[in-house]
Formats: sequence, C-alpha cells, structure tokens
Amino acid sequence: MISDLQKSTAQAIVNIFETGRAQGDYRVVTLIPGDAGHLSYGRSQITLASGNLYLLIKTYCEEAEAQYATHLRNYLDPLANRDTILDHDVEFRDLLTRAGDDLVMRNVQDWFFDKVYWEPALNAAATIGISSALGTTVIYDSHIHGSWRLMRDRTNEAHGVVSQTAEQNWVRFYVEERKNWLATHTNPLLHRTVYRMDTFLQLIDSGKWELSLPLRIRGIEINEGVLLGETVRASAYDDSEQMLRLASPPIRGDEVKKVQEALKEANFRVTIDGVFGKETEEAVRQFQKARGLTADGIVGPVTRSALGL
Repeated sequence: MISDLQKSTAQAIVNIFETGRAQGDYRVVTLIPGDAGHLSYGRSQITLASGNLYLLIKTYCEEAEAQYATHLRNYLDPLANRDTILDHDVEFRDLLTRAGDDLVMRNVQDWFFDKVYWEPALNAAATIGISSALGTTVIYDSHIHGSWRLMRDRTNEAHGVVSQTAEQNWVRFYVEERKNWLATHTNPLLHRTVYRMDTFLQLIDSGKWELSLPLRIRGIEINEGVLLGETVRASAYDDSEQMLRLASPPIRGDEVKKVQEALKEANFRVTIDGVFGKETEEAVRQFQKARGLTADGIVGPVTRSALGL
C-alpha cells in the first residue's frame, strides 16, 4: 500500500523531470520543436497530441467559478481535434498561463493528474505485481512520459513477467530497457530524456525502494517541508495512447478494435470492426455509467484503464 507521503514523493520526482520543480508548475506552457506531444501544459505537462489537454481544459471549463472558462471554451473544438495550429497560438498560450494562477485550475490539475495518470499507474502496478513505492513511481513516470504499455510488453518478452523475475529485478530490467529505447529512439529529442532512467537506476542502486526522505533528484532536495509547502521533457507519447472519440471522419485502427474487444468481453453490445462509430460511442457510455465514470463516450486514460488496456 502506497502511503500519502510516498505518493507525494513519487509525484514530486516526476514533477522535477517535467518542470524542474518538486511541486510542479501549473502555469508553464512548453513547446519543443519536434516533440511528438506538441504543446504541453501544467503541473506535469499534459500534451495536445494525446488528447488529454482537451480533457483537462474541458473539465476546467465545466467548473462554475473558473475565471477563464468563457475564453477557453472557444478552443475546445481545435483541442478535441488535436489541431497543431494551437502550438503557435499566442492568445491561447497566454490564456493557459494566466489560467494557471486560478485556484480552480490548480485544483482541476491536481484532480486530473490523479485520475488520469496516478490511479491508472497504481492499477497497472497492482495488475503486474509491483508493490514498492519506487516501482510504482517508475510506472507512474511512464504513464506521464508515455509508452508504458509498449515498454512493459518489451520487458516481459525479453526478461519474463514480474512473478518470474521478482519485483526488484523486473523494475531494473524495465528501466534499462526503457533507457536503451529512449537513447536509440528515432526522435532525437528523446535521447535527452535518458536522465529520467539514470535517476531511477541511481535510486535502485541506493536501495530507495520505499522512497524514504530526504531524496535529492537532479540537484533538488525532496523532504517533508518541500512536499508540504535546464530540464528536458520531450514526450514519449505514441499513437496507441490517443484519445478515442466520435469524430468525422471516424477514427479507425487497431486501438479502436482493442477497445471494442474489451467492451465485448465486458458484455457490452458492440461490433468489432475497428471503426469508432455511434454504436461504439454508445457502448463506451454504457460502460462508463456502469463503472461510475463520466459518461461522455470518450476513451481517455481513465476509461482505457478501466477497460484493462
């Protein structure tokens, strides 16, 4: 069981990776030329390309006291379509920066990162048999940075599953596999994010499996006082993590088929044809209602995790 302090420590480590600050930066807007994630924003840098920036802003705009909701609503359609013209929209970027000072936005970001990244990471860890705070943090970092499922499967294929190798060995194997993947990726920006895995290897070598404080991460000390009171973050996002929704033309492909298969296995009526049409949207809504999720028909990280994907 991960304690509240261990959770805060894990999130502080990833915040340092993303923004250079243990508590993150709710205001920061980042655009690195060539980054697959395109525009990124907020405490742990949520990306335009993943579709999650749309979900974050949509959630914020639905809050009654959101100061910048009226202006940001104008951007919901291009956000939903992951329109990269937003990368260079000065007015939009300025709105995001100012909204980061709104307490409502800060609360929404805290809730959103828990719901979309932390909770799915906990579920993923439990599913494969990872229980340590450090192992969970490694998985959480991959949910934030991107391509968790790809690297999990690669590690399992190369070294065996957790039950075969033991947790601490598997986590090291995973970090080493991910380090090599980042270092040799076709996107050279990802070569510069190897430091994330180097940091985890240092924590593993030091036996910091329970994340006992204080810790020093990239020259920044994390202690209880910090938690109460140049970093490169290119996204490792890939198309298998895209938000799936009803669109025109409809979204097609293997990821849609996987969602349909999971819905069918959960006894929801849907045709497995790899096309995200109205029938699939309705099946997603029914699944979300049954699981107590927001029934919007959109397959984002929360719904994907609930489907076991």
